[in-house]
Amino acid sequence: VQLQASGGGLVQPGGSLRLSCAASGSILSIWDMGWYRQAPGKQRELVAVISSGGTTNYGDSVKGRFTISRDNAKKTVYLQMNSLKPEDTAVYYCNADLCDITPTCSKDYWGQGTLVTVSS
Repeated sequence: VQLQASGGGLVQPGGSLRLSCAASGSILSIWDMGWYRQAPGKQRELVAVISSGGTTNYGDSVKGRFTISRDNAKKTVYLQMNSLKPEDTAVYYCNADLCDITPTCSKDYWGQGTLVTVSS
């Protein structure tokens, strides 16, 4: 099982980016999918999470600016980031709570991380 994240880059303050994360491999079912971020010198923090039924939860610092969504058929989670601020600069990691076909279930599946830099 792999999680492949994409979509990071350099953007000016006030701009937008969309991150994607696709799960692949011998997957039986996917429960929650989410995004976390880690800025230099800081702990990893929750950005947003979405359940298989579409219930969402956001970190306080991104509420009203970021939107998480998912396409269950494509096993993909998205993060639309608007009104970006310099303090949003971080490596963004996708996470999934899933069961493979053995079945082994774990909340500890992580993508490789994608860097988002917000700077003028």
